[in-house]
Amino acid sequence: MGTENQGQMCLTSAGLAGAKVAKAASDRRFQTRDRLGAMLKLSSGDIGSGRFRIMLYRFLTEQVPAVSACVWTWVRLSAAVGEYRVASDGKQSEDVRAQARLNDLWQRGYTNLLGNRVGLASLMPDLFASLFRDGLFGGFVTVDRDGSGVDQFLPVDPIDIQVDEQGQTRRLMLDLDHARINLDRPDFYFIPFSAGISRPTGRSMLQPIPFVSYIEQQLVDDMRRTSHNSGYHRVHVRITPPERMAGESDSAYTDRINSYFDSTVRMIQTCELDDNPVTWDNVAIDCIGPDKSREVSNSWFVNHRAMVEEICAGTNLAPYLLGYSYGATTTWSNFKFDVVMRQVRSIQSEVAHFLEWLGNIDLALAGLDRKCRFVFDNSFAYQAVDRLALRSGEIENLLKLYQAGLIDKDTASVKVRELV
Repeated sequence: MGTENQGQMCLTSAGLAGAKVAKAASDRRFQTRDRLGAMLKLSSGDIGSGRFRIMLYRFLTEQVPAVSACVWTWVRLSAAVGEYRVASDGKQSEDVRAQARLNDLWQRGYTNLLGNRVGLASLMPDLFASLFRDGLFGGFVTVDRDGSGVDQFLPVDPIDIQVDEQGQTRRLMLDLDHARINLDRPDFYFIPFSAGISRPTGRSMLQPIPFVSYIEQQLVDDMRRTSHNSGYHRVHVRITPPERMAGESDSAYTDRINSYFDSTVRMIQTCELDDNPVTWDNVAIDCIGPDKSREVSNSWFVNHRAMVEEICAGTNLAPYLLGYSYGATTTWSNFKFDVVMRQVRSIQSEVAHFLEWLGNIDLALAGLDRKCRFVFDNSFAYQAVDRLALRSGEIENLLKLYQAGLIDKDTASVKVRELV
């Protein structure tokens, strides 16, 4: 008996251990880190080279709605329309030729891998997306076979750009499957985002986001599981059996109460949304479901909103810019939007320098002694009145300075042309 009981105890222990393992495996399905690892498909080489960071940022941008909206907003605000302008010195014929070449470069200077998007305007969304999401944008410029001008700009994937620190100086390297290319060459141009001494290749705007995003996604998953377990309100019908009649047999009484029960069930099942059930006073209709569901929902909403605001703050955006408006006034919204646009202009200045680099190379190869500028158009309709009033005031000040003899006519004419 002792051996048999011991065997039963071992089997019971093994069964409990198996149940614990099964429960652990079941719980593991809901852990975000396991799903994340399976979807990212990281390797030891990705972790050693640091590529896992860019892979993580791309995963967050594609999978988390708040992060995707933040990156989308920054990209679309920054990728405004723009145009090349020639820095003129008075020779109209040379200016016309230079402007024609710059316009042609703008129309054909980039072609995507599928060949269905042509022009530098098509490059701008990809450029800013790479800049904000990956922290780096770079590529090579190619020239025509005869050396008469720029052919196209060929961007490279930032995930393949690495910093070689084995030598005495740091060097950027393009790490491809078949070769490593030294990027210290005149035909390569790169723009780092928020670069510093410790990270010369820039850092992604999403660097503060992963931990908060993990908590936010875990909160959503916990809310889903909690709602699933607590259930929803359902109709509960309680029927009190009728009294037994005098002289009624057991089988007759059972048949009578069962038929009464079945008729009540059929009535409830066929009751439409706008119908009212009519029953005897021994039938009670009630609802069963989670208690204080409103308090639970409100608590979850407040916690989730805090996580979303943390993600927005991590990307330097105000929540209302993504549609999360909590009673902000129009004046406050305009002020915050102006602050964001000032940040956008600072990023655009770096991209404008890159486009000017391309344009100046094309003009030099064409034998034109000209320099170019690239200007982004960040004007908006609601700012038209304020901008018109400001420009009118500047023109009036110029007229007053000219009438007072503080500036000559030529200087006033040049200033007015710049304003107009």
